[in-house]
Amino acid sequence: MSTRVLVTGATGFVAGYVIGELLEHGYAVRATVRDLNATGKRAHLAEAAERIGGDLEFVAADLDRETGWEAAVSGCEAVFHVASPFPATLPDDENELITTAVEGTLRVLRAAAASGTVRRVVLTSSIAAIAHGHADHDAVRTEADWSVVAKCAPYQKSKTLAERAAWDYVESLPADQRFELVVVNPGMVLGPVRSAATSTSHEPIRRLLAGTDPGSPRVGWAVVDVRDLAVVHRLAREVPAAAGNRYVAAGEHVWMQDMGRVLAAEFGPRGYKVPTRALPNLLVRTIALFDKGVRLTLPMLGVREQLSSEKAHRELGWTMRPVRESILDTAESLVQYGVVGPKGRVDRPVAVNSPSA
Repeated sequence: MSTRVLVTGATGFVAGYVIGELLEHGYAVRATVRDLNATGKRAHLAEAAERIGGDLEFVAADLDRETGWEAAVSGCEAVFHVASPFPATLPDDENELITTAVEGTLRVLRAAAASGTVRRVVLTSSIAAIAHGHADHDAVRTEADWSVVAKCAPYQKSKTLAERAAWDYVESLPADQRFELVVVNPGMVLGPVRSAATSTSHEPIRRLLAGTDPGSPRVGWAVVDVRDLAVVHRLAREVPAAAGNRYVAAGEHVWMQDMGRVLAAEFGPRGYKVPTRALPNLLVRTIALFDKGVRLTLPMLGVREQLSSEKAHRELGWTMRPVRESILDTAESLVQYGVVGPKGRVDRPVAVNSPSA
């Protein structure tokens, strides 16, 4: 009999790949969605499960509500809590973002503790809970580091407070209810989309391919490929010694300008006008007055994300593919699904698929 596990936020970008990885390795997967009637959003998952003969079922549960979580975790041996809000623009009220992240996480964990069957929870956090708000920008951050909440932007605050709440909650449980907690802290997630819906992490590649901007802000990210991220989630469930640990899952820092150069070399001959120059910070701040997507990058201007994934490599046997492959595969998928049209034309408004689904 297959081990049954729960994955939250099935229609999110990362969760979809985690589901696929688990099905391919013989797990029976139950996955949460907000609306069971919205079958189109999860059609690609159902098709993939049918193709490989996997056991996949969907249940309704929302991070903002108590209902549904008891039934969702029932009979599951492990929980992968992947769902969390990831806004494409700055929220008007940061507390809405923080409350959903923290309270949603605690709802899932309370259900896991009460289930009597859940032995391990793998929580998807972020390097946003590790690398931000520090005075020393040149230091290489590891799992021993925590972001300084008082100096963080709303998204970084939400991830830090949600992860801290998770660790505190597990520590507070009586021994007979306590499950093992493992946390995965990914960097910026790239990789091919599997439907026309995109996530916030695809925006830099989409904007570069669309060619509507004169250049790139001086921002960059420590990148992880979603396919590799799915693998590290599975390993976090399977490796006994992972219990009680955090794992950074992020590779080398890549400036958006350098992403543009990779894309220009590949897609320029195909007619795409990919910008390859960096924009002055003052110009970026001016553009941000009118462009909420650019405004989201302001706290990152000139900041290099330097993190070590050595612990995940050493303890979990995890590996990552080259970042160039991730950039190009992401771009090809955006073209394939019509997010960016021929020669960089955007055929339709971008559909942002929030991981909190």
